[in-house]
Amino acid sequence: MNIERMASESEVRKSLFALGIELDGEGYHPGAWRRAAHEPGRLLSPRTLRARVAAVENAGFTFATFDDSIDPPAAGIGGRIDAVTRAGFVAATTSTLGLVPVVAATYAEPFHLASQLASLDYAARGRAGWVAADDPGAARTWGATPRVGADEIRRERVDSIEVARRLWDSWEDDAMVRDYAAGKFLNRDRLHHIDFIGETFSVKGPAIVPRPPQGQVVVFGADTTGSDIDIALVSGATVPGTVDAVQHARTSGAPRVIVDLAVALDIPGETAGARLADLDVTAAANHPARLHFSGPAADLVALLTELSAHADGVRLHLAVIDEDLPVLARYVVPALLRAGLAHRPVPGSTLRANLGLARPANRYAKELTR
Repeated sequence: MNIERMASESEVRKSLFALGIELDGEGYHPGAWRRAAHEPGRLLSPRTLRARVAAVENAGFTFATFDDSIDPPAAGIGGRIDAVTRAGFVAATTSTLGLVPVVAATYAEPFHLASQLASLDYAARGRAGWVAADDPGAARTWGATPRVGADEIRRERVDSIEVARRLWDSWEDDAMVRDYAAGKFLNRDRLHHIDFIGETFSVKGPAIVPRPPQGQVVVFGADTTGSDIDIALVSGATVPGTVDAVQHARTSGAPRVIVDLAVALDIPGETAGARLADLDVTAAANHPARLHFSGPAADLVALLTELSAHADGVRLHLAVIDEDLPVLARYVVPALLRAGLAHRPVPGSTLRANLGLARPANRYAKELTR
């Protein structure tokens, strides 16, 4: 990875409207497995994951997220594979799509988590992200004391993100020398020890993985009460409520704001309403507090155009991935591209650049003396 080339991506595209998609399971509806285009047992197969990711990248999406939890997934799905593993598996088969696993920041070991994400950024050649989530089920599984109260959970998450950022910076970009003739491979002066002491854990560095190609892996988060994240994920029950959430996130210091939007589209021969009614026969969806859309592709294009005046992008949660994704790829994304609202990720660029984020300076780098 050419560090100088990535650093020269200074013409960051701040006006771009990023298109993201969630690819965990069969869709956000618990009955989605009934309408999948494959047998239930093939959900966890490499072929299914690879095919879906390829379809998303070919359509022109900016990034894909992979949800995860220690607890079992929705009804009808027997299990899932670790999100970082899934993202790493498709890293070599993709070239422009950002790969963003959801990993709980609470209860996980920050040192190992930072190493995993840095390794993913190398595998993806600078296209890794991280949704820093909370996972209460992890406490029960690991026998840990559950965090109680929003303040305690947030403190744990902020500490974990801070440790990851310090570890990513513990190697300067030129710490690796690779002077084979002299037998010198590491400049120890460019390696830094962190010494973090928090209320629930302490970490000493440096990391065991050199600084990620992006400098810092892109951090997504739903908590917008601080500026410790790069991308705030927000939503609301209505469009005005969502716009208010976007403005609150900006006021709170989030560099970029992306809207979470649940989507069910009309497909050939069946309306979105009929599809949802059929899905509800098996199990009614327990909708999270996010904006929902159901209807024809043209109306979704209109909604996304409206949201683009306020937010920096959207992350789409599809009712049934195998049914909704083809409609998105054929009618919604092309319309946004033709209108100049969205742009395909630039081959060879980083996820940071495609999201309009600059490559951060290393906090430990020493100024060169003449």
